[in-house]
Amino acid sequence: MSWAKFAIAALQQGKTVQIRPRGHSMKGKVNDEDLVTVAPCAPESLRVGDIVLVRVKGTDYLHLIKAIDGERFQIGNNRGGINGWVGKNGIFCKATKVQPGNTPKQGKAEAGGTGAP
Repeated sequence: MSWAKFAIAALQQGKTVQIRPRGHSMKGKVNDEDLVTVAPCAPESLRVGDIVLVRVKGTDYLHLIKAIDGERFQIGNNRGGINGWVGKNGIFCKATKVQPGNTPKQGKAEAGGTGAP
C-alpha cells in the first residue's frame, strides 16, 4: 500500500494522520474511501477489535486486532481472514475516527452538479 509509507513516516514523528484506504476487506468497519484518522498509541492501550495500521510479514494493512497473547497481536480483516501475529513494533497506530467516504448516491449527486443528494 503506497499510502501507508507516507502515513507511517508521519506517525513515527508522533503526528496524527488522515488516510483514505481502498478495498473491501474491512467493509462494515472501514468502507472503501472512508476517511480514517489514525494516531500513534501505546501498545498497552490496544484491545481486541481496535483498527490498527500494521505491518504483517512485510505487508501493511489497516486491519483489526483479533486476539492478544501477552505482547503479541493477531491481525485480521472484517471478513474472517487472518493475516498473522505481530509484536508491538509491528503496529504503527490505532484508528481514532472513521468518517464515511463517497457513497454511490453522493457520487451521482456530485456528478450531476447539484451538490445535493
